[in-house]
Amino acid sequence: MSQLVFIHGPGAGGCAEAFRYQLDHFPGSLAPTLPGHPVGTPCESVERYTEWVRGWLWAQGHRQDLVLAGFTLGACVGLQYGLDYPEEVQGLVLMTVSMRPKQREQSAYDFRLRAAEEPAVYERWIASMREAMHFVEPTRREELIACHRHVGPRSQHHDLVVIDRFDVRERIHTLKPPLLLIRGMDDPLVPEEYEREIHEAVPGSQYIPLRKAGHFPMAEQPETVNRAIQTFVDTLHASQTQPPR
Repeated sequence: MSQLVFIHGPGAGGCAEAFRYQLDHFPGSLAPTLPGHPVGTPCESVERYTEWVRGWLWAQGHRQDLVLAGFTLGACVGLQYGLDYPEEVQGLVLMTVSMRPKQREQSAYDFRLRAAEEPAVYERWIASMREAMHFVEPTRREELIACHRHVGPRSQHHDLVVIDRFDVRERIHTLKPPLLLIRGMDDPLVPEEYEREIHEAVPGSQYIPLRKAGHFPMAEQPETVNRAIQTFVDTLHASQTQPPR
C-alpha cells in the first residue's frame, strides 16, 4: 500500500495545516511540519530538509512505497527525495515547483526581514499572504493566516532563500518515480510556468493545469486536487498489480 506524505512550503500557513483538506480526505496520510516552522532549527538547503523528512519517516517505519506530495519548498524536497532515493518513492505529486533557481527581487527577501522587525511592515506582510490565498475559501484562509502569524516572516524568508538555491536541472532526466505536476494557472504572484519545464524534461510525467487556482492548488481547488491524487495513486497500484507479459 502507498503511504501518502504531504510536505508543506513557506506559504498557505507555512506548516502542515496547508494540507488539512488532504489529511482529512486521505486516512492514514502524513504531513510533517518542517523544522524552523517555527519550532526547531531550519535546514540550510533542500538536501538537508530531504534528509530530515527521510529520518522523520524512517523513525515511524515508513521506508518504502512513499507517494510524496508537496508545494514550493515541499515540492523541492519531494523532487530531491525522488532523485536521491527512487527505490523508496512510489510516486510524486508536485505543485508550484521549479527544477532551477527562481529569479526573485531582493526586495522580496528584505520585505520578510523587515516584517519580522517592524509592526507596520508585519501587517503588510500578513495582507500579502491573504492576497496570495485569494482563491482559498475565506474561513480556511483566515485559519491559514493564523498559522502564518504563528510561524512568522523570518521563517518564510529562510525558505525563500533555500528554494531559490535549488537546482536539479542536470539530474532531472534521471528521475525514476512516476510524476504528477499540478499548476495553478491564475497565480496572483505570476511566476513562470516552471512546472511545464519539468513536464517536458521528464518523459511520462503528467501535467494538470487548473483555473481559479494559484500558488496553492491543494487549498484552492481541494476536491479537484484530491481526485487527481486518488487517480494517480490508483494508477500506481494498477501498474504494480499487472501480471508480467
